[in-house]
Amino acid sequence: MEKVAAGIKKAQLSVYGAEMEAELRRILAFWEQHAPDEQNGGFVGQIDHAGQVKADAPRGAILNARILWTFSAAYRHTQKENHLQLARRAYHYLMEHFLDREYGGIYWSVNAGGAPLNTRKQIYALAFAIYGLSEYYQATAEEEALAACKELFRWIERYSFDEEFGGYFEAFSREGNLLEDLRLSPKDRNDPKTMNTHLHILEAYANLYRVWPDAQLAQQLKGLLEVFLRQIVDAESGHMHLFFNREWKVAANLVSYGHDIEASWLLLETAEVLGRQELIEEVKALAVQMARATGEGLQPDGSLYHELDREKQHYDTHREWWVSAEAMVGFLNAFELSKESSYMEKSWNSWQFAQKYLLDREKGEWIWGVWDDYSQMEEDKLGFWKCPYHNSRACLEVIHRCKRLAEESNTAKV
Repeated sequence: MEKVAAGIKKAQLSVYGAEMEAELRRILAFWEQHAPDEQNGGFVGQIDHAGQVKADAPRGAILNARILWTFSAAYRHTQKENHLQLARRAYHYLMEHFLDREYGGIYWSVNAGGAPLNTRKQIYALAFAIYGLSEYYQATAEEEALAACKELFRWIERYSFDEEFGGYFEAFSREGNLLEDLRLSPKDRNDPKTMNTHLHILEAYANLYRVWPDAQLAQQLKGLLEVFLRQIVDAESGHMHLFFNREWKVAANLVSYGHDIEASWLLLETAEVLGRQELIEEVKALAVQMARATGEGLQPDGSLYHELDREKQHYDTHREWWVSAEAMVGFLNAFELSKESSYMEKSWNSWQFAQKYLLDREKGEWIWGVWDDYSQMEEDKLGFWKCPYHNSRACLEVIHRCKRLAEESNTAKV
């Protein structure tokens, strides 16, 4: 980094990092105060847009695994006992109610009393369980958590891995039989392989590899990275394809701006965890390309459109909370790699948009999102898919990156 450029950015880095520290604590405080279910244990399954708790709402594996990751990662950063206690609460509930002791894997959902409700094995959910449990192990060194990660890894590899064409199938019955309805949600296509599931297996396996450098895990993680480089990311456009048949034929011509910018930094993180220098260099260039491609969806207010149907040339113009959070990290990552100040501004502007339109200053947390006219989307504040993982992780990533960039600026050559 040139000294002049570093000097210009140093004050902004300091402000950015400090604001992220404050926002992290604000997010965590909401979940500490409102998420625990003191009657049934664990965490409530739903809080609506108005702040009303739905006491009988089912509890999703995704939400609980993401709470586990969030408070484990938060404790590693803050060393605050209350954050560790929430991580332990999430850990014990996941192990006692979501873990299938008979057939292995993780239930998709349980009822408010903690009994199995939907016993399907969605690989996306197993991946998030690994992500949360491996983070909890890093925070506590509890061997049972690492053992659970290993078993979930083996379940995925036994049932989901496609030995012929590579990659992973989406969903199975409780016993491990491939389902006809593979969809992650009713909004998704019913295709055997998706970008979304592969992205979150990737981040889960990378986090597990940090604490368990197993040879088979390394091989599968490298294979996942190769799938992204050769099949999922379009080398020409820098965007990812979203849906595929078994042989990796693209099944829809769509762009997801939030996933593009999220993957741009997660792919590099994976290459760095593996320590393969040739992959690191390839993915560094790709990360900047993907950030540049994501910029096509940027709006003057600092936000990103949600999706683009390239076949119809139609934009989905609403803005969701997680997209802004991932944009903060992905564009900052591109700035670290390229030293192009425009990426720093894109990251900063994503945060400015979030502050203006997404942060709920009165009730806490972030709202789901806004429509194109900035009216609020009246979706859950806490729910099956509304969680503390994207925005808390963005805070932690920006904090660490601002500190690293500030240290670089201090040692920059005249």
